[in-house]
Amino acid sequence: MAVWHRGLEGRTHTGARMRPARKKKKRELGSQPTYTKIGTEKRKVIDTFGGNIKVRLYQATFANVFNPETKTAKKVKILDVVENSANVDFVRRKIITKGAIIKTEIGLARVTSKPSKDGVVNAVLIKEGNVS
Repeated sequence: MAVWHRGLEGRTHTGARMRPARKKKKRELGSQPTYTKIGTEKRKVIDTFGGNIKVRLYQATFANVFNPETKTAKKVKILDVVENSANVDFVRRKIITKGAIIKTEIGLARVTSKPSKDGVVNAVLIKEGNVS
């Protein structure tokens, strides 16, 4: 997966074709997507541009679920992936992304964080109770 780079392709405002003066440098290339799955906790720290870091989460067992009614957060076990609007195939493969609906011990929750970028699964409870 490559990151788009302004100026390497396209046309000028008059319509002339712009030819790239050089290819992409190593720092301008992207990386393969990290698909967070259900399993034993597995993380990796990645150095990013500007001296920052990202924590990649490869497998997750627990999620921090916020209950809007009681205004409390609880660390609960993830049981299953119920729905994922990013890709319908992600449900079968049990991949957790932002916006996915997961089944937890206390009910259904919608993921609000980007697990592959933040290194943690944060979610908001949407349906409380024992969901089968």
